[in-house]
Amino acid sequence: MLHYSNFRYNEPMKDTTFTTSDVRKIAGLANIPVTDEEAQDLAEGFTKTLKVVDTLSEVDVTGVTPTNQVTGLENVFREDEIDKTRIFTQEEALKNGKRVHKGFFVVDQVLEQ
Repeated sequence: MLHYSNFRYNEPMKDTTFTTSDVRKIAGLANIPVTDEEAQDLAEGFTKTLKVVDTLSEVDVTGVTPTNQVTGLENVFREDEIDKTRIFTQEEALKNGKRVHKGFFVVDQVLEQ
């Protein structure tokens, strides 16, 4: 079973196995319905993916320069200017909302704790 509290970035996740319970938890948080068969397939797929990714931690990268950008493209910055012709009033922004209350959109809570 995957224990989120034990996850550590950049540490191998050896012997980590996704269960259908893990898949259902993630699907529930994402509000995505999954059948029993889909949950089983996804659990197996996630487990296989983690095993493949884990093999990367075995590669000797001594002397390899870290790379975080490979396209050569650079960010193009612009001034953050307000285009007043494209601004919605609060009423316009809320008019198609399924549920609104006192000037705000109302949504169901999706995260626990």
